[in-house]
Amino acid sequence: MTDNWFSKVRAKLNQGDSFLTRDLGTLFSGDTLDDDALELLEERLLLADAGVEATGTLIATLSSEIHHGRVRNEGQLREALRKALLEILLPVSTPLDIPPFIKPFIVFVVGVNGAGKTTTIGKLAHRYKSQGRKVMLAAGDTFRAAAVQQLTTWAERTGTPISAQGEGADSASVIFDAVQAARSRQLDVVIADTAGRLHTQGHLMEELRKIKRVLQKHDPYAPHEVLLVVDGTTGGNALVQAVQFHEAVGLTGLVITKLDGTAKGGIVLAIAKRLALPIRYVGVGEGIDDLRPFDARQYVDALMNTPEIGRASCRERV
Repeated sequence: MTDNWFSKVRAKLNQGDSFLTRDLGTLFSGDTLDDDALELLEERLLLADAGVEATGTLIATLSSEIHHGRVRNEGQLREALRKALLEILLPVSTPLDIPPFIKPFIVFVVGVNGAGKTTTIGKLAHRYKSQGRKVMLAAGDTFRAAAVQQLTTWAERTGTPISAQGEGADSASVIFDAVQAARSRQLDVVIADTAGRLHTQGHLMEELRKIKRVLQKHDPYAPHEVLLVVDGTTGGNALVQAVQFHEAVGLTGLVITKLDGTAKGGIVLAIAKRLALPIRYVGVGEGIDDLRPFDARQYVDALMNTPEIGRASCRERV
């Protein structure tokens, strides 16, 4: 199963001119790097949506390695680049831990419309139920027409109870009722949907803060996880969303969807470098099992097209 998601991401990232490590050997003249080698790598990183901060850090690291004579050929450059990528991504490769002594554990899911928020919630419910946890969904997106029905469809598909009211109902009330019901039924996890909103819509961002305040009147630590779902194909917009949602509601983790739909992939680096928030899951397909915990080593192997290392890494993680 893990090999499958790794191969999906690698296959997509190895398409197009944005592929990071394509033809690294051409950057050398004999045993020395061409003068424009780092400039070309910098261009590739920026084209791959890695962002200015992550790109600057990577290029500075490689420049230092070259200056000190530790990079003299393609193999050394590839290894130095891989190490530098892992230094950015390993700290955010942190799975979501749901402690058994918090019941219910409340997962608050936010994001803009179209990022895959409702689908992610359904896949999370499936994942947690398959781990033996008792889950409830809260249909807190009462703003968008058909949102409740879409989440209800996922509840039916996964066999998960759902707390819902009609369109236009108070989101805080819906989510609070779900938490109370889950508590009385001794359920393990509540996954709360919220209205999809642009990070620029101040009144809707305030509604998110209101929901948090209502929950914290009864549990000062709730919600226990605030997940932002971003679309991995939207490039720099995903970074802007992450920054502004974090400022508004205090994110504790990220889900990056549709990584099977982009030939770039650098947005993961941009978000990791800018926010240093845990990347909990990545979406790599439309199947119900295609939401996977983020693994930095596997992702770097995909980004750099290192199948031998990737397969070994996958076996270690099974």
